[in-house]
Amino acid sequence: MVKVEKQLSIFLENRPGGLAKICGTLSEAGINILALTIHDTVDHAIVRLLADRPVKALLILEQLGLYILESDVIVMDLDNQPGALGEVARKLARADINIEYAYCSATEHQGAGCLILRTDEPDRTLELLSEMG
Repeated sequence: MVKVEKQLSIFLENRPGGLAKICGTLSEAGINILALTIHDTVDHAIVRLLADRPVKALLILEQLGLYILESDVIVMDLDNQPGALGEVARKLARADINIEYAYCSATEHQGAGCLILRTDEPDRTLELLSEMG
């Protein structure tokens, strides 16, 4: 399965409790976090997440006074085996599509994992990767 999802990028002060506040607020609203990555800098962090109800998550988190960007990302089920990620990267490279960032996850006991990509051409990326799925 390959699809486009809305990702929220939340800018936080890099201090204890910031992630706990986001997670607690979304949990209280009944919103499930499906994927998450954190990129830290010296004094700030960017929390990128996918939620099962992204519009509601955005509205609730904005009420906390947080700065949030919404963007389209490609979400793809990916076989949990050597070479699977490389195949995706090569296919996009041959099409001259730049991967701006990516994150993925699977445990060694899962047959498939989840890959999340942001590229400079999301529509073409979706088309190309749909051929693989």
